[in-house]
Order: sequence, then C-alpha cells, then structure tokens
Amino acid sequence: MVLKYQNILVAIDGSKEADRAFKKGIEIAKRNDATLLLVHVIDTRTFALIEAYDTVIGDRAEKLAKDMLENYLKQAEDAGLTKVQYEIDYGSPKIRIPRDLAKKHNVDLIICGATGLNVVERFFIGSVSEHITRYAACDVLVVRTDKDSNLI
Repeated sequence: MVLKYQNILVAIDGSKEADRAFKKGIEIAKRNDATLLLVHVIDTRTFALIEAYDTVIGDRAEKLAKDMLENYLKQAEDAGLTKVQYEIDYGSPKIRIPRDLAKKHNVDLIICGATGLNVVERFFIGSVSEHITRYAACDVLVVRTDKDSNLI
C-alpha cells in the first residue's frame, strides 16, 4: 500500500470552501512531491434552463473559469509547486470529477470543499462533494471552512 499521493485533483468552483481546499492541496502536494491538477467543471445543465442557448454564455463561462484557474495556477507556482496544471471541463461536476477526470489523470486524491456555490442543487439532489465521496475510486478529502480560524 502506497502512502504517498502522486496526482492530486482539486475541484475549484469559486467558493470559499474550494479556496480552502486549494490551499490544503498545495500543502499536500508539497509534502508528497505530487502533481496538482486544478479542475473546474462548467455545469452545462444550467444552460438547459435558457430557452435559446446563446454561445456567448458558454464562452463567458469558459473565460471566467480560465481566468480563475490561471490565478490559482500562479498562486500554486508562487508557493513553490512546479507540477501544476488545470483543466476546464463541461457537464455535471458530480459525475465528471470522480468518474471521468480522476480516471483520465490517474488521480489518487481528490480534494473538494464541503459545500460549493450551487445551493439549489444541494437542496434538491445532494452536494457535489457527497457524490464525489460516493463514486470516486480514490481517496477524497472534503474540506470544511472554519469561520473562527485562519486558513491553514
């Protein structure tokens, strides 16, 4: 049994919990000399609510995701990591992360926030983090935000 992580995926959605997960991911990647993969999945199910889908919306979502991930990439590099990459994907985050992206990148640890930005989805069909823990074939670290303490 290997006790060292080699490929760590951090799910990024712009929430405080995802930011905290990212910071923990940096420290774990440093300790393990691991590759850090930052992932944002653009939830295309939300586009189904728009009667006439306009490609401008998709393009804008991708631009925002790219800007956010490039900012995180720079922070990781500034923290001393050399093996960092990011990926933007489309679909349902709760399916794409554990079933597709983790397998594609041979991930052995997924780090995600306990709650993200999509409150409506969590109310009706469960949280992304809960689904990841249920379906991932690798270890999962669910990070909670402690409002009374500093990050890390």
